[in-house]
Amino acid sequence: MTAVSAPGARRADPARRGPGRRTSDGRREGAVSATSQAVLVLWTVLVVAPLLWTVMSSFKTTREIFASPFSLPTSLQWENYVNAWTLAGIGTYFVNSVLVVTGALALTMALGAMSAYVLARFPFPGRAAVRTLVVAGLTFPIFLAVVPLFFILQQAGLLNTLPGLVAAYTAYAYPFTVFFLMSFFEDLPGEVAEAAALDGASEWRTFFQIMLPMARPGLAAVAILNFVGLWNQFLLPVVLNSNPDNYVLTQGMASFASQAGYSVDFGALFAGAVTTIVPVLVVYLVFQRRLQGSVVQGSVK
Repeated sequence: MTAVSAPGARRADPARRGPGRRTSDGRREGAVSATSQAVLVLWTVLVVAPLLWTVMSSFKTTREIFASPFSLPTSLQWENYVNAWTLAGIGTYFVNSVLVVTGALALTMALGAMSAYVLARFPFPGRAAVRTLVVAGLTFPIFLAVVPLFFILQQAGLLNTLPGLVAAYTAYAYPFTVFFLMSFFEDLPGEVAEAAALDGASEWRTFFQIMLPMARPGLAAVAILNFVGLWNQFLLPVVLNSNPDNYVLTQGMASFASQAGYSVDFGALFAGAVTTIVPVLVVYLVFQRRLQGSVVQGSVK
């Protein structure tokens, strides 16, 4: 038997309406793709152009920079980097920054990973309150914390010292590290930890040899983000470190730019800026696959 349609009912004709819909959807997707690509190209130009201009200016003399700021250098002035590293003291500031950021990053990752693992895997009284305090630490403005940090470091005898900056940097990056890593540890399979416990592994061994390596993508991602934030930190060292011998790179660059007034060696200044930027780019290029893997893993979960 053939079905009889009700009087007045209209049936959709796929052969007549389908191609129109596909054409409309294709045009819409093409417009979205073109717009997104245009925005990405514009954003790339805004980011790359100042970087290339800084690198180009670092090989020019001060006279060339003012005479033709956007032209190529007539000759590569490598002595700008020598002057920035030695005469301007960028080498000392660079070493201080490496010591402070490396120490703070190691402490932050170790303490943050252990705290995040406990908050994610072990129920205990007050865990919700502790997790709320961690989130509150992310929203607490750093401007309100510098005065208490100043007096704490002063009473501890760590004011104007590199260990004091390490402690301040660690406290600054700790809430973000814990908050970021909790989600990774929560998504790890609990059966692995249970199997390790049945095999006689202690909690410490389970954490360091089993669970921590499984969270390696998240550790790499948060390490990159922490490194960038700590390397470019300016407010904390300015308030907590007034000893010129212990200046970090951001302080040293600001001091070098302002100490000579209008007689600044701008070639050496741009060379120092390149020296500040290069470590961040190197760290990102080395760990970008880890960062991309953590993003993909998070989207899949």
